[in-house]
Amino acid sequence: MTTAMRQILWGLTLGIILFIAMTLSFVLVFPVAKLSDLWNRELMDIPFIIFTFSISVVLGVAFGMASGTYWRKQFSMVDNWLFQLEEGQEPEIDHNQAYSEITSIAKRARKLHKQISEKAMLSQRLATEKAEEQESRIQEIISQERNRLARELHDSVSQQLFAASMLMSAINETKGPSEEREAKQLKMVEEMIHQSQLEMRALLLHLRPVALKGKSLQEGIEELLIELRQKVTMNIKWKVEPFPLDKGVEDHLFRILQESVSNTLRHGKAEELEVLLIKRDDKVIMRVVDDGIGFNVEEAKAGSYGLQNMHERAGEIGGTLKIVSVQNKGTRLEVKVPILMVAGEKND
Repeated sequence: MTTAMRQILWGLTLGIILFIAMTLSFVLVFPVAKLSDLWNRELMDIPFIIFTFSISVVLGVAFGMASGTYWRKQFSMVDNWLFQLEEGQEPEIDHNQAYSEITSIAKRARKLHKQISEKAMLSQRLATEKAEEQESRIQEIISQERNRLARELHDSVSQQLFAASMLMSAINETKGPSEEREAKQLKMVEEMIHQSQLEMRALLLHLRPVALKGKSLQEGIEELLIELRQKVTMNIKWKVEPFPLDKGVEDHLFRILQESVSNTLRHGKAEELEVLLIKRDDKVIMRVVDDGIGFNVEEAKAGSYGLQNMHERAGEIGGTLKIVSVQNKGTRLEVKVPILMVAGEKND
């Protein structure tokens, strides 16, 4: 039941109580022998009991509607403040329209936004310190080993898969119509090899690049997508605006992008991939969109380490991550991170 309906019912109840009170007062002042006399007595050519009942009900309903409208406006205002807090914005409180009953709520909303901003700022600072500390402690031998493994996989398994794919394509082109069943089986083998190639490229994407390694986020994204465009048949587009960011924020956003692109290669079966990185209203927005087969987001959250990892990374820098996926339509991932302090010089 809505607030307006509840207040109207209360107003109707109040009207009935008012009707009973008026009737009793009239009987006490002007005693009647029988209650039926109340019907015979008229006021403005209307039976007294009908007149008082109508007036009471109309007044009660009018009061309920006015009260319901009043409180609905208050709740709507509070709901709007909460929505702005959820989006990381400072609540827009108009003290000329804010009623005294919710002044304390307005103060608490401002205080809550301040606390959220301070915690987000602290999270970003800690993420920056953590990223710098981790990068300084990474042993060179680990980096070399990952690069060696990626190089060997590319030079051996990846090349063999490519050769097998080309061979299967050639075999399928030479098959006649009389060998339809065998041709279908070979086509399935070719598709399996193609999927294995995508899996291998996704694995190589996890192995390198490991981190930005002295590059800005924009440089890292463009280098990653240019390299990917050369290796897959997928149509890849991107729009990356230049603006400074703290190193911790850059590192987390880049790793979220790596995970998202890897998921698209392995599971999406997409033909197009779009990446967007922009800054709007003191927020960094990174969006990754594909036209793949999609998936059930709620089911995937429970069992996917990759999705959980992306949500955690977004939270560590005070941001939010939203994923919308529609079956056979594609997937859209969007990260929003508030910029709460001026980024320092990069690559110091």
